[in-house]
Amino acid sequence: MTQHTAVITGGSSGIGLAIAQQLAQQDYRIAIVARNPQRLQQAAQQIGHGTRYYAADLSQRGAVEEVAAQLAADLGTLDVLINNAGFTRVIAADTPLAQAEQEWDAVIDGNLKSTFLFTLAMLPHLRKPGGRIINLSSIAAQCGSGSAGALGYSAAKAGVQGFTLSLARELGEAGITVNAIAPGFIADTRFFGTGLPQDRIDAIAAETPMGRTGRVEDIASAALWLASKEASFITGTVTSINGGARVG
Repeated sequence: MTQHTAVITGGSSGIGLAIAQQLAQQDYRIAIVARNPQRLQQAAQQIGHGTRYYAADLSQRGAVEEVAAQLAADLGTLDVLINNAGFTRVIAADTPLAQAEQEWDAVIDGNLKSTFLFTLAMLPHLRKPGGRIINLSSIAAQCGSGSAGALGYSAAKAGVQGFTLSLARELGEAGITVNAIAPGFIADTRFFGTGLPQDRIDAIAAETPMGRTGRVEDIASAALWLASKEASFITGTVTSINGGARVG
């Protein structure tokens, strides 16, 4: 049986690392891509199974072309592409315009442009038929943020959802599925740097019908299923994983 191959961007921590670990446990060959070489090396050791890692800024076309060519040379045909890389910056309605523009460009590049560039660069190497593309969006794309400052991030992740739906239409004939996952608040990540205060985490949990915040494993399990043969007729969807937060 041929071993399947998965590439996960932002795979050195948080959700990306959890997805890589779950896929590795299912005997996938794993490659992770992120910006920080030291974190990549540490993550590759955690994942094990001969995980390959590549340092690149995926918002830069030259870097994307270089890493895509290296991935193709090292791994050959790709079965699963997980576009997880991203970050947020504070952009609120009262942010000074010059600062807002600078932060906006960084957030759009880091979340939306990177997904766009890397997907198109990897498409020639994706299995046809049978390839899987899974993009990470956010609950913020669907209902904004519970606190000020997510204008750029919400817009970028909404863009990821639009890109997902359009690409699903284009790639259907090739037998490639394209789906997105929109997580709610996931507590066990570095997404908010040093993390939110415990009282804020408790408040989010209290507002969530399931009575808790999300875990990276919740998202990884969904990605694992969307990557599987059982999900071969599922494309152009956005799977919300938020414990019911949008109805709470």
